[in-house]
Amino acid sequence: MKRKILGNLGEEIASEYLKNKGYKIICKNYRTRFGEIDLISEKDNEIIFIEVRTKSSSNLLLPEESITKKKIYNYKKLALEYLLSTQKKYKNIKFDFIGIEYKSENNFKINHIKNFID
Repeated sequence: MKRKILGNLGEEIASEYLKNKGYKIICKNYRTRFGEIDLISEKDNEIIFIEVRTKSSSNLLLPEESITKKKIYNYKKLALEYLLSTQKKYKNIKFDFIGIEYKSENNFKINHIKNFID
């Protein structure tokens, strides 16, 4: 499966997973010059910026092993840009990570790491 198709599929799986957990998806694929935030959601008056990584079962690395310090640095800048562009105030800001190990259409594993960035 091509990387972009796999990535889009992972984001859809993550969106459904989050909705089932009571999250409201407010933005998908927020882009700026610093990169992209896959999903932005709200829950309990908190805003959660979510990085989604999907890897096929043939990949030797786990999805969470692909996050670098530079990616985290840019992710914080992306979040700040988004917050500055919105009028809404939130009681907390969180950064979550969802790793998906994809084997087949109905065979995948979700690893949701809450607050993966301090």
